[in-house]
Amino acid sequence: MKIVLIHGQNHKGSTYHIARQLTDKLGGDVTEFFLPRDLGEFCCGCTRCFLEGEDKCPHYQKLAPITKALDSADVIVLTSPVYVYHATGAMKALLDHYGYRWMPHRPEASMFRKQGVCISTAAGAGMKSTNKDMADSLSFWGVPKIYKFGIGVAATSWEQVSDSKQKKIDNATSAIANSIIRHQGRVKPGLKTKMLFSIMRLFQKKGLNKLDHDHWNDRGWLGNKRPWN
Repeated sequence: MKIVLIHGQNHKGSTYHIARQLTDKLGGDVTEFFLPRDLGEFCCGCTRCFLEGEDKCPHYQKLAPITKALDSADVIVLTSPVYVYHATGAMKALLDHYGYRWMPHRPEASMFRKQGVCISTAAGAGMKSTNKDMADSLSFWGVPKIYKFGIGVAATSWEQVSDSKQKKIDNATSAIANSIIRHQGRVKPGLKTKMLFSIMRLFQKKGLNKLDHDHWNDRGWLGNKRPWN
């Protein structure tokens, strides 16, 4: 099992330790990135990825190793501590760079067979909206099975997390790991993903953006082929 683990922060706090606990239980080959260390640039809104190709992005070279790891992984784990009820700016900046991969544009076929995990922590609240920030991208990339785990740790460091919280975290990461292992190699899109794909397919038939249209057409998606088959 190949796992890509992307942290929305550089420091190794509670969110980091929970994610590493999960990947240790999965026992796979982990490729790990820290933001903004491994990508500190913001999307500049030039639209070149949409209109000319993702290789025209001014940050393409820095994105390349992350993109390669995402495409080759079986499991994508995104983590973020809660910053004002949302994911960190660094995580948002990364996800912004992959707007061209959303289903209305040029989704990557391998995404439709992957599993994703979103993990967030806070001293108090905001985990639901933070996980949604990350899960939205996974969903629109085509990832069919997404797990979310958020917890208010009532602490500002991993060492301060209480024993009862630690036990809850251990139970949760075990449950997620067991489910991922059970579904490994057998993941297929559900009705929601298939419906979204079908709607986007109708738009692509109109050829509103040549680059997007050619992407779908070249893969046979405007015909009978589907990325999960």
